[in-house]
Amino acid sequence: MGWPALNLVELFLIQVEARPDAAAIVTSAGRVVTYAELARGSAARALVYQRAGIGAGDVVLIARGVSVELYETLLAVFRLGAVAMFPEPAAGLKGLRLAVQAVQPKAVATTGVGQILRLLFPESRRLMSLPEPNGYAVGRDILAHLQGDAPALITFTSGSTGRPKGIVRTSDFLVLQHTLLEKLRQTKPGDVDLISLPVFILANPAAGAASVIPAGKLTRPAKLDGAALRRQIAEHRINRVVAPPAVCARIADGAEAMTQLEAVFTGGGPVFPNLLHAIARTAPKAAVHAVYGSTEAEPIAHLDMNEIGATDWEAMANGAGLLAGKPIPEIAVEIRDREVFVAGEHVNRGYLDPSDDKSTKSKREGKLWHRTGDAARLDEQGRLWLLGRREAASGDLFPFAVETAALSWPGVQQAALLAGGTRARLAVSGAGLDQAALQTRAAKVGPIDVVLLREVPMDRRHNSKADYARLRKMLA
Repeated sequence: MGWPALNLVELFLIQVEARPDAAAIVTSAGRVVTYAELARGSAARALVYQRAGIGAGDVVLIARGVSVELYETLLAVFRLGAVAMFPEPAAGLKGLRLAVQAVQPKAVATTGVGQILRLLFPESRRLMSLPEPNGYAVGRDILAHLQGDAPALITFTSGSTGRPKGIVRTSDFLVLQHTLLEKLRQTKPGDVDLISLPVFILANPAAGAASVIPAGKLTRPAKLDGAALRRQIAEHRINRVVAPPAVCARIADGAEAMTQLEAVFTGGGPVFPNLLHAIARTAPKAAVHAVYGSTEAEPIAHLDMNEIGATDWEAMANGAGLLAGKPIPEIAVEIRDREVFVAGEHVNRGYLDPSDDKSTKSKREGKLWHRTGDAARLDEQGRLWLLGRREAASGDLFPFAVETAALSWPGVQQAALLAGGTRARLAVSGAGLDQAALQTRAAKVGPIDVVLLREVPMDRRHNSKADYARLRKMLA
């Protein structure tokens, strides 16, 4: 596979030339920003940042919520050939401090409360604060065409250790990842997407689609107002949804069918059968897709709901695991001791701190493999069945296998398995649950005690994965 010739900004500018008056971004308040306006706004920011001393290779910490200003800032940084850095959102202020300590950026782009928070810590106080454009205009495009292997983006992932690990993506890596995801999404110019997954922040501008920012606080996706999201879908004639499972669940929590939806793409957390069915009921004409991947390798596998057969649904309900579909052709997948290992050109080569590579990277016959930490199996059709985090398993009990089965039981809306010890504990929440009946069902799966909770704690980033550490403390 050859590396891409253009970077994401150049792909965006091609769309600007082709469709200057088309909508690029629609804010949660309904403001429409065209491709031409986004180009002008990002160029103005690039000029201001350039005058402040930002150039190729400089690292800029970006601390903004999903907004027009975020898109402008990211494009501006890339225009200058600088490196955009985002801290791990789930790690909060601690994550921001660790990110600054790990990379020592030259400047920070933030506003409002972000300016106040950065003054709390000596690491961030030392950073130059980039000014706002304040009406600046430029008559030319500021654009640095970087070498393909030049760093472009630094993000952090908490992984399974809880300590954020830095990942560097080059300009070509970002375009390759974009290209592979577009093979799945098949975006058409003019598509209108409700979009909240960070990996797609620059995918739509490069593909000619419009991005509608969901209404509400995106840091708490499970708390979004489903009715407000459905109104956005209707008012802005949205035809696709690209969102984590928690957001899709809020959209699907309504009685009315949204027949204008053509496709729903979800990932960033386990996509359980009950959610797939809920989406299909809400969007009866939509193709429903689940994408499996990780921060280090996105995408790994893809599942089209139409490809799930009756025996697959039955197998998931009986504890066979969570079907994730076939690995994409561009990635190599191996199962070693029930754990997923991946290799490919769009698989992260290593972390900022080389010591983080020791437990996750290995070489065999000249090929670099990444250890995902996810337990899984491959069936006779070459499809991945996810079983949950490898370290969370106990004997033959795997979290996703039990949780997928439990979510097929009447009334169960959330499920999380804590394995280990003499007996595992299965925390469930839902409406009108009968603990005795659930205990009888659980006994058929293994030595499991059912615990009823009002709400199962979820991860703080996408609210789509069970937070096993918090759950363990709750049940201690």
